[in-house]
Amino acid sequence: MTETTDITIRHPDDWHLHLRDGDMLKAVLPFTARRFARAIVMPNLDPPVTTAAAAEAYRDRITAALPADASFTPLMTCYLTDDADAGDIVDGFATGIFTAVKLFPAGATTNSAYGVTDMGKVLGVLERMASAGMPLLVHGEATDPGVDVFDREAVFIDRTLAPLLDRLPGLKVVFEHITTSDAVDFVLSRGDNLAATVTVHHLTINRNALFEAGINPHMYCLPVAKREPHRLALRKAVTSGSVKFFLGTDSAPHALTAKEAACGCAGIFSAPAALEHYAQVFDEENALDHFEAFASLNGPKFYGLAPNEGQITLTKTAGTVPDNVAVKGGGAVKPFLAGQPLEWAVVD
Repeated sequence: MTETTDITIRHPDDWHLHLRDGDMLKAVLPFTARRFARAIVMPNLDPPVTTAAAAEAYRDRITAALPADASFTPLMTCYLTDDADAGDIVDGFATGIFTAVKLFPAGATTNSAYGVTDMGKVLGVLERMASAGMPLLVHGEATDPGVDVFDREAVFIDRTLAPLLDRLPGLKVVFEHITTSDAVDFVLSRGDNLAATVTVHHLTINRNALFEAGINPHMYCLPVAKREPHRLALRKAVTSGSVKFFLGTDSAPHALTAKEAACGCAGIFSAPAALEHYAQVFDEENALDHFEAFASLNGPKFYGLAPNEGQITLTKTAGTVPDNVAVKGGGAVKPFLAGQPLEWAVVD
């Protein structure tokens, strides 16, 4: 059998991305713009993006920060709150400002303090979204302090997501950055209105990575990485050819000082080599024939968008993950697996 040394696919999209704002935005955006044609941009700024006007302004700041030769479209999302304005959200979707709404359970992750405290408070908004065909993007973790951190995803399915889909079967939902076999099984058991994104770090590491040679803050994310059987279940799901899974990096940059701290922030910054890492996963699983669907086709199909017309080529060659990325004004952000070997490279 001849080894594949090059692969050309339709230009892919990143269906889950954190870009932050200001100098951090300017530092990290070029890595995504080089690899992806579009990206779903998370709204958890501080304060969060809760209106169409705020989303439009944030979109303008992103496009202004793009490299001159970049061709990249940010797809904006609305941060769902207990007092969300259903009219503004649905109108923003109709006019093309919003692509989706993001649900952060209050207290679940970075800048989630403004998130939903009770699903009953947003049912009216979700009903309007279901009627409009507007997707809901879910950070799927229970925040009850009595729930073990490694069980938060499975408990969220039972307590929140399953009842929500039963009540609103027409609501389109993306179960984002899934981490468990429980989530894989749940997504596969439901209809076409439910899909999931999977990060490259959850495909690559298990929870042992948090404790290698001491506490490793750069492997800390939310949801946290789980046990090895869950990682293997994720790899099987994404390389299976199922249309229900697609690429979402959840690349989430934090300054080194915020990560390497007594109470370090959750988030893994994978953008500098995300597509290359994904290609390696599919190569290792002998599933490169399914890579284009996962990276470039399944996401647009779920969102009702056309796939990108352009193409991108990756070649199998030895390389290295970039080291720390400088941020203007001082400081830096460390990429996922910084300084470690890469087996694939994007061809310029």
